[in-house]
Amino acid sequence: MGSFVQAAFLQAQKALEDFIGIPDNIDLMSRSVNILVETIKGNGTIYSCGNGGSMCDAAHFAEELTGYFRKKRPPVRALAINDPSYMSCVSNDLGYEYIFSRFLEGFGKSGDTLIALSTSGNSPNVIHAAEVAKNNGIKIIGLLGKDGGKLKKLVDIPIIVPALTSDRIQEVHIKIIHILVEGIERSLYPENYN
Repeated sequence: MGSFVQAAFLQAQKALEDFIGIPDNIDLMSRSVNILVETIKGNGTIYSCGNGGSMCDAAHFAEELTGYFRKKRPPVRALAINDPSYMSCVSNDLGYEYIFSRFLEGFGKSGDTLIALSTSGNSPNVIHAAEVAKNNGIKIIGLLGKDGGKLKKLVDIPIIVPALTSDRIQEVHIKIIHILVEGIERSLYPENYN
C-alpha cells in the first residue's frame, strides 16, 4: 500500500511540474488576474461553473472571494452556478446541457467574467455557458485539462493542465484557483501581504 501512496504523490508532483514547465502558463495566470481585477473594479460579477469535482472547485473559488483568503477584507462579488433547485428545474425542462448557459442568460452582463472549469474541455454544458458568455461580452477564463478540448478555442484565456486523469488535473486546478485569488488580493488589498 505504501508504494501506491508514494506513487500518487509523485504523479501529483509531476502534474504540477509539467504545468509549471510550460512558460506561457505563468503569463496566462497573470493575464487572468488582470481580467478578474478589472471585473471587480468595474463592479462586475465573477461567475464559475463546472461538473462534479469541478463544480466543487467552482464553489471553492467563489467562496474564497466572497469570504476571504488569508486576511479579512471586503467581499468580492463572485457566484458559483450550483443552486440545486435551479439546476434540477433547467435540466428537467430544457436539458442538462443548459444549466449554466441559462443562468448566464438571466444574470450575466458585459463586464462580468466566467471561470469555466472542465477537465476534458468538452463538457457540453460548460461549452454552452462559454458560447452565451462570448455572445454577451463576458470574459471567459478556462481551467481545462488534457489538450483543452473544444473549450480551448471558445475561452479568452485557456489555462490547460496537460495531465491525463481528472484527479491530477483538479489537483492543479485548485492550486491555480488559490493563486488567482491571491493575485486578486495582492492587487486590491496589498496591505494584507506586508
